[in-house]
Amino acid sequence: MKKHLIFHDPSWKISYQIEATAIQRAFGKNIAYIHHIGSTSIPGIIAKPIIDILVEVIELSIVDTQEINMAKIGYEAKGAYGIEGRRYFRKHDKKGTRTHHLHVFARNNPHVLKHIAFRDYLIAHPKIAKEYSELKEKLAENSQTYQGAKEPFITATLKDALVWKARSKEDT
Repeated sequence: MKKHLIFHDPSWKISYQIEATAIQRAFGKNIAYIHHIGSTSIPGIIAKPIIDILVEVIELSIVDTQEINMAKIGYEAKGAYGIEGRRYFRKHDKKGTRTHHLHVFARNNPHVLKHIAFRDYLIAHPKIAKEYSELKEKLAENSQTYQGAKEPFITATLKDALVWKARSKEDT
């Protein structure tokens, strides 16, 4: 089975902005930052048409009490979903197709830096983003190994991205 990947769609940014507004209302003052992450946030690369959103909150435990607010805007709470220190939500459209992933972490969680550094690095390095896109296209032919087979590229690129991000902060 082939993964459903499509070329970058500029409307993904608008979809992110609409959801970010709804999420801001649902979480209220507990939100520190909202970020568009994942492949849909990187122009020029292929992606599954699912918007990944990362929310940094002031207090993670409060998120558990706000699940009802998230349900009202269509999000299903999945708890930590395999990553300690995270709250994960997903959203589907009326046809049952997944449209959004929401990753919630407390402010300054190391996972936040990793996601942001990877995204920013690929945006700043289009050649590497193109390599990633080509790898994804090649791997999409076999959905059983898609996620795992991307991991060596992601790990190596993330290492470079974290060094790059640290240097970028030093230069400012």
